[in-house]
Amino acid sequence: MRIDILTLFPEMFAPLEHSIVGKAVDKGLLSIHYHNFRDYAEKARHVDDEPYGGGQGMLLRAQPIFDAFDALPKTNPRVILLDPAGRTFDQAYAEELAKEEQLIFICGHYEGYDERIKTLVTDEISLGDFVLTGGELAAMTMVDATVRLIPEVIGKEVSHQDDSFSSGLLEYPQYTRPYDYRGMVVPDVLMSGHHENIRIWRLKEALKKTYLRRPDLLEHYSLSAEEEKLLQEIKNEEMI
Repeated sequence: MRIDILTLFPEMFAPLEHSIVGKAVDKGLLSIHYHNFRDYAEKARHVDDEPYGGGQGMLLRAQPIFDAFDALPKTNPRVILLDPAGRTFDQAYAEELAKEEQLIFICGHYEGYDERIKTLVTDEISLGDFVLTGGELAAMTMVDATVRLIPEVIGKEVSHQDDSFSSGLLEYPQYTRPYDYRGMVVPDVLMSGHHENIRIWRLKEALKKTYLRRPDLLEHYSLSAEEEKLLQEIKNEEMI
């Protein structure tokens, strides 16, 4: 996968040189390229201007962004604009992006941007109902969530299949050594070696966590007959 990021602050993306994303680059599974669209400004590197019609703040001008975009090599890319009015980013969307050959992120700044840059865009995306200073942190979050889903980036594919939201449920609790730490012990079922009992326990715990903490997720989740039975058990237990 190739990722191009149009931004005024390429230096903000240093964290992507580490951990899973950095390893993906080292393996040759990913290349990331940063483009400061200030370098494409026609007038003394000025990228912003006052909005027509008046108003507070400054807007990013269309020209530097268009010229930076035109200079990119392209392979049928998804072009993503970080915008609070866009679709909310989630795990399903990350899985969708992970299948693409090329992603281009346009990171806004200041009070906004000239509306005409949206003619370049295929996807308008938001991280949620809050405002950031610019699109850089949102872009980093999306890159991290997406890259870890590319085949071979994580050693074992099953490593992310049980992640919260990948299955539609929150992830079940997990434990490692020691068995007893400060009087807190690992559930006996996990020490039993009985794979079917462990599977059922994990499924029930995932359902329980989702039911108690994010019941809204269950509204869009299609329960199997086994899950319906386990969820009813959970509800009965919570009523006691």
